[in-house]
Amino acid sequence: MIRRAAFRVILLGATFGSFFALSLAATAQAPQDKSKRPSPPAQASCRFSDGKTITVDYSSPRMRGRKIFGGLVPYGQVWRTGANEATTFVTDANLEVGGKSVPAGHYTLFTIPEPDHWTLIISKKTGEWGIPYPGESYDLLRVTMEVEKLSAPVENFTISFEPAGNTCTMHLDWETTRASVQFVEKP
Repeated sequence: MIRRAAFRVILLGATFGSFFALSLAATAQAPQDKSKRPSPPAQASCRFSDGKTITVDYSSPRMRGRKIFGGLVPYGQVWRTGANEATTFVTDANLEVGGKSVPAGHYTLFTIPEPDHWTLIISKKTGEWGIPYPGESYDLLRVTMEVEKLSAPVENFTISFEPAGNTCTMHLDWETTRASVQFVEKP
């Protein structure tokens, strides 16, 4: 009888210890409080004339004297287009971009920067951390973005929209680079 009681105490202690260790490990790997991250959360949105919207949630890293494109963000490789969690793209309108359809829904944005053009990737996989890229099998589409040089450096990575009737042009600005693509609302 004493052996059974001692065994139960040992088993209970081992179970509690394992649970405690797993809880600590999960807490250590959990994403930080968004407001205390070095790359704070940001949002950009565009409203079409009929009230439908595109909303992008992202984290805005800082340049801090670093070489960004072709340095911190290598050319020719998939970039999470921001920092921290994956950049989300939500639209309640059916869209067209680069001649390709984007049905209303929730998506993730990735890009492939190049010196003279970028590739925008709209991924069907959502809810992941910003990296790694989930792979081409999840791509809804890829389209070319236009690139231009900015007259002055932009310290904070910024996504913005320029609305005009049934179009919203998305701009990605950082360092001295602007990459742009136009979304057209489909009737």
